[in-house]
Amino acid sequence: MMLARAAARPVAGARAAAFAASSALPRQTLPAVWARGMAKDNKSRFNAPKQSPSQKAAAEQQQQPKQPDAPPSPPPPPPPPSSAAETEAKSTTPQEQEPEEPIPDLSKLPDLTQGIPSTLEYERAGATDKSTIGDEAAGAGSGGDGGGSGGRKRPKGELPASAYVSSSERKRKWWTYFALASAGLGAVGGTVYLGREWSEEELAKKPSVGNGWSLGLWWKRAVSRMTETVTYYQEPSFEKLLPDPDPSFERPYTLCISLEDMLIHSEWSREHGWRVAKRPGVDYFLHYLSQYYEIVLFTTVPWGTGEPLVRKLDPYRFIMWPLFREATKYKDGEIIKDLSYLNRDLSKVIIIDTEAKHVRAQPENAIILPKWKGNPKDKDLVDLVPFLEFIHTMQYDDVRKVLKSFEGKNIPVEFARREALARAEHQRRLGANKVKASGGGIGWLSSHLGLKPSNMSLMVTEGEENPTEAFAKGKMLQDIARERGMRNYLALEEEIRKNGEKWLKEEQELQEKMQKEAMKSMKSSMFSWFVKDEETSASSSTDSTSGPKTA
Repeated sequence: MMLARAAARPVAGARAAAFAASSALPRQTLPAVWARGMAKDNKSRFNAPKQSPSQKAAAEQQQQPKQPDAPPSPPPPPPPPSSAAETEAKSTTPQEQEPEEPIPDLSKLPDLTQGIPSTLEYERAGATDKSTIGDEAAGAGSGGDGGGSGGRKRPKGELPASAYVSSSERKRKWWTYFALASAGLGAVGGTVYLGREWSEEELAKKPSVGNGWSLGLWWKRAVSRMTETVTYYQEPSFEKLLPDPDPSFERPYTLCISLEDMLIHSEWSREHGWRVAKRPGVDYFLHYLSQYYEIVLFTTVPWGTGEPLVRKLDPYRFIMWPLFREATKYKDGEIIKDLSYLNRDLSKVIIIDTEAKHVRAQPENAIILPKWKGNPKDKDLVDLVPFLEFIHTMQYDDVRKVLKSFEGKNIPVEFARREALARAEHQRRLGANKVKASGGGIGWLSSHLGLKPSNMSLMVTEGEENPTEAFAKGKMLQDIARERGMRNYLALEEEIRKNGEKWLKEEQELQEKMQKEAMKSMKSSMFSWFVKDEETSASSSTDSTSGPKTA
């Protein structure tokens, strides 16, 4: 019994020492020790070779130490009673005392299936200490990386400001500086060149700015030349848009008409795309008035867009001179049709337009019509024909005075009203037998227009009724002129029906011939630098072989 007690004492002492050592270790190291032990056991277990059951049993028998026979030891005494606080502390394991790690929210992670996301927002949000970079840059400018008197030492791990500038950015900055410097030098050189002295021709055109080497005169000459360069693109393409008038051309008046929203109307829709409509009465308007006026198309549409439309609209070329955007003037952000460039007497020029701002240079020569938006029953254009025919019949010296008398009124309506009054006066005088052969109510109508006819265009041609007989029948002078104009119009339409296709075919052949000649001329001028002309070489060889001729 004593022997058993003596053997139990060392075991109990060892247990007490182990418990004291375990309690002396920090609680945080216990899980680590346990984890390392488990990992070591698992490693040895997984790395060990596989054994059969018999081999495992033999190995266990060899590992068990042989102990001498000894009496069974009595059960250990129960541990001494402890307080409730100690029992609760012992029952608490180290794993329960550790704080639990937060579970990450996977919904906030980037979706890498769509590619690697950009870090620009992260960098701009202040992930890098920008103030440190700024202080470092300031310090580098004054004394290096914090080594100068005004520098600030860069924190450990922080890169210099130059590290955040890529090589492409450095190249871009260099090219920017180079471009700015080149532009500055070019501006200075250009100003010096533009301020050079005038030539004799330039001095004759601008005598107000003379030659000299003073800075004031130099600057004035540079400004004058620069203004002239800019106005080159704002003025019409030619100083004279039309050739000089032909004396044999028996049309003393010039009628300028617009294209867009006057002769045609274009619109776009998702269903049909671009569509162009032709105004009712355009053919009659052009064909009838072509016997009285030199018709000029003056439009703001560019040549590339307007020329095909004009050729389709007027295949027989009753429009004598088409003028497009290149013939207009640009001023104060608006396009202006300046009639002073037409090379015509403005007292004999009438322009019909749909925009008052386009004719603001000469509003006294303009007739403003409302825009045509595609109404198939429109008659505003055709209603102007009697008024324009009356102006040609009366041969007024200045059409601007006639237009002035209709200012602010609807010209077709007002002219019809005045013509009805003149016709009533003519009938009254006819009843009183006071009608003169040269009158016919026209004098009364002209007096109400505030004008007097200069030279009435009424020459009797073969087959026409005598004016005296016509007046006796109650006709007025404009009636006789209208009948003559209608006969000419019908004869012209008859010629078009008979020979129209022939004229178009001849014109097409002429255009093709001109295109071939232009292409041939272009090719010859292009290859003349490389290929020697055979005729020139042959003539030169003949001249070299033949000697001088003597008489």
